[in-house]
This record gives sequence, structure tokens and C-alpha cells, in this order.
Amino acid sequence: MSIMANQHQAINLSQGFPEFDTPAFLKDKINQAINEGKNQYSPSNGLPELLTQIAEMVHRQYQTDLAVEQKLDGLNNITITSGATEALWVAIQTLVRQNDEVIIFDPAYDSYEPAIELAGGKCRHIALDAPSYTINWALVEQTINAKTRAIIINSPHNPTGSILSQSDLSTLQALVEKYNLYVISDEVYEHMTFDGLRHESVLRYPELFKRAFVVSSFGKTFHCTGWKMGYCAAPNKLTSEFRKIHQYVTFSTFTPAQIAIAQMLKEQSSHVTSLASFYQQKRDVLINALKYSRFTILPSKGTYFLLLDYSAISELNDREFCHWLTKEVGVAAIPLSPFYQAEQRLNYHQNNKVIRLCFAKNDDTLFQAAEILCQL
Repeated sequence: MSIMANQHQAINLSQGFPEFDTPAFLKDKINQAINEGKNQYSPSNGLPELLTQIAEMVHRQYQTDLAVEQKLDGLNNITITSGATEALWVAIQTLVRQNDEVIIFDPAYDSYEPAIELAGGKCRHIALDAPSYTINWALVEQTINAKTRAIIINSPHNPTGSILSQSDLSTLQALVEKYNLYVISDEVYEHMTFDGLRHESVLRYPELFKRAFVVSSFGKTFHCTGWKMGYCAAPNKLTSEFRKIHQYVTFSTFTPAQIAIAQMLKEQSSHVTSLASFYQQKRDVLINALKYSRFTILPSKGTYFLLLDYSAISELNDREFCHWLTKEVGVAAIPLSPFYQAEQRLNYHQNNKVIRLCFAKNDDTLFQAAEILCQL
């Protein structure tokens, strides 16, 4: 869709990347590291100073009520990866064996299923329905069988903007303990929750974390998606197995960026805590600008995505509508159907007319796009 947007000079609200720049402090620090010659391999697991700063951030964000002895140990529980997608891949390869089954929730990030299948496993898809996209945990339990190895969750959720509640995490923990399962928790939008809602990280639940990989992204947090910097937090035994695979995937990740991010976390931690209000303002700008359009606006509780129902505008399916919107109208959006498994897409096309917009853009871009969309 970004290629199509460029070809047709459309305003690009499709692919999920920020239009605004990386913080100046972070750019200064990465340039400083490069100019000081810190350009060689880092330790495979990550620079110790970065691992320590991540653990401190996690403790501030999620573990303030835990005993000191339970505090996450950066050197033993965190691994730096070349993006969150690598962390997801390695976590899946660590867990999934031939003929294992993994439960995922559609619409889902499109890297999950290929990684599971290449590990010899099989996905069991559970569809989430508009407008709330909440998980039916009774259906999850009915789906669990002797082959079920793991459940992948994503909160805040791409592409829907929904988030999991404390009740969701408690129910998940009960199922994991009851059926001896593992969890991969994709939390790359963890710092972007709105309207005072709390992100319920797996890191808040010590018993659940014992059987979990938690994946995060610096690219999302610091507006530097092209740096491909992520990390995975896991208990000691799972981290040990994770690292055995990670060393043969990328070995180590871009050293100057690790140095810069460690300093950012240490000296500019307010960036992380202010991210929710920053993106809530962006969300509200777009929602208010679309208030008099013919779109139905679905709730966005987190991420930097907003869903629109276009039922009142067109009978086209979501792929066709997004192509038309880009080529003829001049605004690029993402269809939701590709986030569902192939078998579900026909049913999805018949019953849903929903597209995704990215609001990680400058206000002028959002106003310009909304003005065009309001004319439909």
C-alpha cells in the first residue's frame, strides 16, 4: 500500500510508521557513538548497559509492587533483537515443535503463522469480531487440545486498537496453568494506551511470566522503525533457550543504536511515560476531523491505529476499497482482510467493511486526509 501511495501521490495513512522524526537526543547519541568508533559487534545478548536500563524501565512501568528479589534481571532475562519480528520468530522457534498447535487471534500480525508453520507447527485461528474485538475465552478453552503448545496474544492490538484487561490476563493465566501452555506476548505498542487505561503487560503477572516470552519494540517507542531494534524478556530457562537460536539468526544487533537507546532510557525516560498522551492527541485530532464523515469510527484504546467502517460509502470489499481510495481519492489505508487466515477472508468480505488508518502523522497530514475523506 505504501508503494501504491507513492505511485499515486496519495496521503499515506496505511503502513504503520511515524511521519515525524526520531528524538533529537537519540540522534545525537547515535551519531556520537558512531563518531567515537563504537561500530563493532556488541555481545550477542545485547550491551549490558542497555539490558540494565530496560530492566529498570520494566520495573518502573510494571513491577513496582513486586518484591526486590523478583525484579527482572536484564543480564539474564532480556535479549536484544534486530526488531520485534526477529524476537517473535526466535520465540516461536524456541517453543514450537513438529505438529504442535498455537492459538492466534485474527486479525493477526502476518508474521505469526509463517514462523509457526516453518517450525513444523499449525495455527488454530480464533476470529475477533467488530467493534470491540474482545477474546471469547470460553472458545479459547474449547480450542485447546493435547497438541496445543502456546497462545500468542497482542495488546495493544494491531490492527484493531483493542487492549486486554486485567480480567483477560487473569483468565489467560488460569488456562496456561491448567493446560501447561506457554505464552508469546506481543507488546510492541505497550506505551500507547488511551483514556487512562492501563497496559496489562504479562510482566505484571509473575506466575504467567514464568511461561512466557514478552516482545517489545524500540522502533515503535522512539519513532525509529528503520533501526529495527527490539527485545525479548523471558524467565531464565526460556531466555537460555531463546539465545541459542538468536545467536544463529542475527548474532548481534546494531551497536551504536544500543548505546544511544541505553542513554535515552537513562536520561530521557519521560519520553516513554508521555507517549500515551502524545498519541492520544493524534487519535483525537483524526477522530474529530472525521466527525462529519460518512465513516463509522470504531474504538481505538491503544496503538497508533484507527479503524473505520465504510459500509455507508461503498459496496466494494476492503481490498478493492483501499485500492480505489488510494488511486482515485488520494488517501492510502490498509484493508483488514489480509490479517485473517485465508479460509476466513471470504466470510470477512461478506460481513465486514473495515479499514485501518495510521495516525502516527503530523497534524497537518491528518487534517488534510480527513478533509478528503469527509467529501466521500
